[in-house]
Amino acid sequence: MKKVLVTGAAGSIGLFTVKYLLSEGKYEITALDLKNSGSYKKLKRYRRRINIVYGDVSDPILMDALVKDHDYIIHLAGVMPPLADMKKDLSKIIDYKGTENIIRSITFFNPACYLIYPSSTTIYGKNSKEITTKTKESINDTDYYTKTKFDTEKLIKNRLENYTIFRLPIILANPKTEKFIYNGVNTETIEVTTNRDVAYALVKAIDYDKKLKGKTYNVGGGETCITTYKDLLINVLEIYGLSFNYILSKIFLDKNYYCHVYKDSDNLENILHYRNDSLASYYMRLKRSSKNRTLNKLLAKPVIWFLKRQEKGE
Repeated sequence: MKKVLVTGAAGSIGLFTVKYLLSEGKYEITALDLKNSGSYKKLKRYRRRINIVYGDVSDPILMDALVKDHDYIIHLAGVMPPLADMKKDLSKIIDYKGTENIIRSITFFNPACYLIYPSSTTIYGKNSKEITTKTKESINDTDYYTKTKFDTEKLIKNRLENYTIFRLPIILANPKTEKFIYNGVNTETIEVTTNRDVAYALVKAIDYDKKLKGKTYNVGGGETCITTYKDLLINVLEIYGLSFNYILSKIFLDKNYYCHVYKDSDNLENILHYRNDSLASYYMRLKRSSKNRTLNKLLAKPVIWFLKRQEKGE
């Protein structure tokens, strides 16, 4: 039985990754995350079916012990915006240094171990054309999250042979329990995806490791997940209402979370067939989970009115 380590297992994508790995019925699974009340509550339902380890990827001794005993690592541990954009060194400490520890452990103790690493499509920067993995990266030194992802990609490519890199666009999850990206550019046409589809792609990648080895892919949701950032924002505000995260992003963050339409995102779909979601299905789930937010929806109405007015060019 193949052994799979999932770092950041209590996160939005991590939980679905664990769920899909279990549904395959052919893996021994270890979930790694920091121990706090949130991660404990999310992971405890799986405690009889998987190995749960609470710890930090920045701990080299812990990573040595875990890496040498696993065949695959799905490395989701990291810091997401808006926090990653507000603290300069946080992404480097957790994402880059954590990955560096994993790579060192693979090199010394388990060279056959296969790393699946989710990066970000923000490394394409302000490019407005349809993007492919051959598009030149455009990195702003003050965009700490993106720079860390770019540097981590280079580290993996330079030091490992057995890896696949998935570049992720905006990931749609429930903003009630997970962070929603509120610092996008309103005028951009974007291709998004959902946490469920990304998790399924990560799991299916194990079966196709030989075909994916040493390659980088854009993980888009396809035609049913293309919209404008403004339309996405309006729909989320109408369904979910105003949130502290939205206010925080408006006050403190630049509009620097760049996304695009990915001309080659079908390449991965044709191999893994991971797409099961759409914007419509995401909005339906969000509506079902957004009860008892009447006040938040009322507070969002002026913001929605302003966005729609901009849309009409008034």
